Amino acid sequence: MGQLTLQAELKLVHGTTTTGNDCLQVGLPFKCLNKESHNGAQHVFVLCIGFIPSILKGPPLCNLYPGFEAMARCRMDCIEKPLQSFFKKMGKSVGSNPWWFLITPLIVSAALGSGFYFTQDRISNNIEEEFTPFNGPAKTERKHFSEMFPEDDSMFSSLRQTTDGNYATLIATSETNILTVKMLEEILVLDSKIKNMLVEFDKESFKYEGICAKVMKNCTSNIILDIIQYNAKNIEAVTLTFPWYHNGNTNLPLYTSLGGVTQGDASVVESAKAIQLYYYLKESNKTKNDLWLESFISLVSNSSSPSLQVSYSTSMSMQWEFEKSPDSVISLFSITYSIAITFSIITCWRLDNVRTKVWVGFCGVLSTSLAVLSGFGLLLLVGQPFVMTAASCPFMILGIGIDDMFIMISCWQKTRVLDSVPDRLGETYKDAAISITITTLTDVLALFLGCITPFGSVQSFCLYAGICLCFCYFYSLTFLGACMALNGQREAENKHWITCIEVPSDASGKSKAFWLCCTGGRYNQDTEKEESEPISSFFERFYGPFLTHKVTKVFVFVLYAGYLAASIYGCVILKEGLDTKNLALDDSYIINYYNHEEEHFNEYSFSAMVAIKQQFPYWDKDQREQLNSCISSFESLKFGNYTMAWFIFFENYAEANNKPISSQEDFLNNLKPFLNFDPFLAQDIQWTPDGKIQASRFFLQTENNIPMADMMVELRKTAEKCSVDLLVYHPSFIYFDQYTVILNNTIQTMLTAVIVMLAISLVLIPDPLCSLCVVFAIVSVITGVTGFMSLWGVNLDSISMINLVMCIGFSVDFSAHICYSFVSSPKRDANEKAIEALAILGYPVLQGALSTILGVVVLSVSGSYIFRTFFKIVFLVIVFGLFHGLTFIPVFLTLFGACSKSR
Repeated sequence: MGQLTLQAELKLVHGTTTTGNDCLQVGLPFKCLNKESHNGAQHVFVLCIGFIPSILKGPPLCNLYPGFEAMARCRMDCIEKPLQSFFKKMGKSVGSNPWWFLITPLIVSAALGSGFYFTQDRISNNIEEEFTPFNGPAKTERKHFSEMFPEDDSMFSSLRQTTDGNYATLIATSETNILTVKMLEEILVLDSKIKNMLVEFDKESFKYEGICAKVMKNCTSNIILDIIQYNAKNIEAVTLTFPWYHNGNTNLPLYTSLGGVTQGDASVVESAKAIQLYYYLKESNKTKNDLWLESFISLVSNSSSPSLQVSYSTSMSMQWEFEKSPDSVISLFSITYSIAITFSIITCWRLDNVRTKVWVGFCGVLSTSLAVLSGFGLLLLVGQPFVMTAASCPFMILGIGIDDMFIMISCWQKTRVLDSVPDRLGETYKDAAISITITTLTDVLALFLGCITPFGSVQSFCLYAGICLCFCYFYSLTFLGACMALNGQREAENKHWITCIEVPSDASGKSKAFWLCCTGGRYNQDTEKEESEPISSFFERFYGPFLTHKVTKVFVFVLYAGYLAASIYGCVILKEGLDTKNLALDDSYIINYYNHEEEHFNEYSFSAMVAIKQQFPYWDKDQREQLNSCISSFESLKFGNYTMAWFIFFENYAEANNKPISSQEDFLNNLKPFLNFDPFLAQDIQWTPDGKIQASRFFLQTENNIPMADMMVELRKTAEKCSVDLLVYHPSFIYFDQYTVILNNTIQTMLTAVIVMLAISLVLIPDPLCSLCVVFAIVSVITGVTGFMSLWGVNLDSISMINLVMCIGFSVDFSAHICYSFVSSPKRDANEKAIEALAILGYPVLQGALSTILGVVVLSVSGSYIFRTFFKIVFLVIVFGLFHGLTFIPVFLTLFGACSKSR
């Protein structure tokens, strides 16, 4: 009775009667109807669906009429269908006019490639600009200190510099005791050579004395050499105390000169393993400074002896060494593209001399090369700065472009051989272009979202990579499509791939050699399609059924749980921040310097400047108590060691000389003679035009017992809590600021990207549930990459952040291909849908993964941390993305058999 009612109701709605026996699952939302004209029909349909399952027995509800299934299935293909129609027409157009679509990209690439002429003008490799946050608080603090306390060229003080300054430095080390007459004599000889070194500039020669930073007309000196009065034998008569050397009324920070110190009673130095010397330069002429620094490096590089090892660096060394990094990978480009071409040709090779896709494989690599040429050329033409990190883009683009090529070849092979080339290419575009569009959109948008980060290096990479990917997509649909059309014309005429001479498809009565070399054009006579690849058959006959077996599914879930646990553990122990020495090449001389500095001079950290920004009544005892309380808060910090403040020295001076300082008049009158006695302290006070103290500063020496970035944060927090208006700064804060923003910016960028990926998937993948599977894959892969990169020794910094942003797009690729093929399958059973998806795209996905890994594998031997990190993360992305696409996602999708699509 219920079934008859259903028939009548459906006839009323659609004007048709029930006939079919094909089963249809029920309980799914139906396709949207025009509510104005079919509101009643919609109501009847819901009623019918509501009571039939309780009446019918056996299989699900029958397919009552041809339009019923289309109305009942869970789909949102209002975007997909028009796109498929558009791409099919485009494919036919490319197939009909291949030469236009082949030549036009070549002309465009040649024109845009002219932008490489401006490469040297566009290079922007300033470490501070590109690897520190644009809006870092330290940059504002530096501006405040430099304006409030301008440097005095006649009274140079390294303690009071607001920048790193200009300098050269060396560390002399010994395995025993460096404080011996013999060792000090070698050091004094080297010091003399450095100071008397002649440097040519503008047809004149100059020495260190001509460009040195001066104190009262004398070059700045080194404490340890001053103590022994430049006579090595005096070391036997001197009693050194550490960390401060007491010389009358003066305390000298000996910890800046001596390292690896062994102390006896009363802090007396018994031995030391290292001495550090500094040579500061004034900032009047950068060209002369750079020439002298280069000569210093050349001289000191040959100054080590069997008993004395010397490591060295300069204020420009890191910048110069960083700029060498691109040269370290130039030779790797040719190797990478040779590997890519070889791999593409091998994987596109067919034993059939007509059906082989060798030329398509070669053109796929050429297409990505054109994309890089066009993308880089365009941005260089419009004046976009080129940061060294963008040099890794071609390696990434190569893998993506070849991946797209494999997808297109796979779809071409599914078309009917007897159809015309335009029709075959139209069907190829219809199936492949949507999948390529999804992955390109996700990759490009993820990269463009990376441009919102406050790091120039990240922005440059994301912009260059994003534009190149746009060209890669454009050339895949034009240039590569045209190459496939021309190759298809050769196939249609049954011509040999080398000689282009028509060959027979049958070699009856001929030798095996003739069959291998001189025949081709075979295809499956039943399906009228090209023979499938052996690996595709493996995915269909063996891997697919094995993966969809119940026992295998249980194992996959256990494997995924282990993967997730290890990933989460890695995320928990993830370290943050970029170690600046990683910007240099592995064989750089400054690596040795940093290692010696860390080994011998790691006990004491920086001396932070603390500014009192307000007009403060230093003579008021109660107000001074508040200031002293703030100083005590600084010193009580775990890393607080010693405070050096002009007002403390002045107070001790006044007490020792019975000078009254309890009133403003007395305080100021006695302060000025005191400052004449110690002109260095005069630089710590800013005066108003009428002779009042506008602002002042003091210094806090810190110990190196917690991470320096944590010190910076604690110092800022302590300053904010103080009742006096204080500001804390040190030049290294410029680089430490990355620690405070890198995690939040990475999370913000990635969350935004995931939301965008979900929106794209919902629009282009015609199934909401499977779109969620793609987003799940993104989150899962990102978690895995973040966790395992931590286990692999990679910190979260601006370099790895670049790759994590890229990871968002990459992680979509393989899963999106499989998900789209899964939901597009006409099969009913979820296991069969998964098997078919693997049979169609398993091999292309595997090819794409291998091509991407091969595209970056040469970076694993690079001498640059930047490029090795790029390899590590891309490798993790591809491996985990491949596992998700070919293992995890197919198994998870089999749990949702409702996701189906009829063709």
